[in-house]
Amino acid sequence: MATKNQILDMTPVGMRFTVLQASNDTGGKSLDLHWELLPKCNMKDPLVHTHPHAIETYEVLEGEMEFFVKDKWLPANKGDKLTVPIGVAHAFRNPTEKIVTVYNTHQPALRMENYFEDICKVLDKLTGNRTKDFKMNLKSMLYMSVLMNNYRNEIIAKNPPDIAIKILGLVGKLTGINYYNK
Repeated sequence: MATKNQILDMTPVGMRFTVLQASNDTGGKSLDLHWELLPKCNMKDPLVHTHPHAIETYEVLEGEMEFFVKDKWLPANKGDKLTVPIGVAHAFRNPTEKIVTVYNTHQPALRMENYFEDICKVLDKLTGNRTKDFKMNLKSMLYMSVLMNNYRNEIIAKNPPDIAIKILGLVGKLTGINYYNK
């Protein structure tokens, strides 16, 4: 369970989030985050996804980025706000050479903070506690798919296709993949 001011360090995939308000702080109404998107974050194969039971909001605090909503990429600059309704396919990326900062919410919080904490655990596992570079290969896909299958109420992949995540997650689980143990 995340706590206020906790850093969710996902720098191997180009992101670092700071928890502004965790689910416990809002009575589950929202998870509020401050994002730092590193240069070129999500430029190759960003995860297009939906939140089947939550609204996601973004406010660009500094820099320029792009949002994929439904079927097209939209530019966003400092001061721009975006609300993604329940079930709408979306993604984000930073095409620039500068860090982009974003205020982000998930409403309600559901278990999104646990999802982000588990991404950090998977990245630790796949990078030898950050001693090696992250590479998206079959092993990484299996780990990420096991993770995503644990959070189907919070997030569903659209690209890669959800069926691929389901199958890879099942294969990962059957082969003993577990990101909880070091």
